[in-house]
Amino acid sequence: MSSVQRDTLTPELLLAAYSQGYFPMAEDDDVYWHWPDPRGIIPLDGAKISRSLRQVLKKGIFTTTIDSCFKTVMERCAARQSTWISDEFIHSYTQLHERGNAHSVETWHNGELVGGLYGVAIGGAFFGESMFSTMSDASKVAFARLVEILKNGGFILLDTQYINPHTESLGAIEIPGFMYASTLQKALMLRCAFK
Repeated sequence: MSSVQRDTLTPELLLAAYSQGYFPMAEDDDVYWHWPDPRGIIPLDGAKISRSLRQVLKKGIFTTTIDSCFKTVMERCAARQSTWISDEFIHSYTQLHERGNAHSVETWHNGELVGGLYGVAIGGAFFGESMFSTMSDASKVAFARLVEILKNGGFILLDTQYINPHTESLGAIEIPGFMYASTLQKALMLRCAFK
């Protein structure tokens, strides 16, 4: 883990870093690059969509959209007591979004944004960054839609970076760094559409 000067999170730097398996996180006023080993991923064929979530999806309580309010999703993900998503991050990733390399999935209920997630897409790799929910199951609905998008688009890597109880409940596992690096290189050679 190493730090980087502020105001240098250009789209070019972010894309170069992600392509090598690095991702930034802000701590206080500094930005640090992380490359965890082992690495958290969610195998697309091993993503856990619970029976109760399948029922929720069937009932049509929620609707989902893609890339309809990327910046707002980031801001909602940052709206918690402790966050590594600084204003600089929101600015930089919004630039990435405008270039077509960062995406969001939004969950709506009665016209209100109640959940969502965002991440970075390069080739056949999607690097999940964060999610939020203001209504039960809303972020899980966004996750289910994400998995569908990635499978349909031919993606082969869903990177969750670290594992926590929430991502583990969605099917996250840890793999050795060398295995991650090999999968990442294969993924970068693909041309996949996020839609």
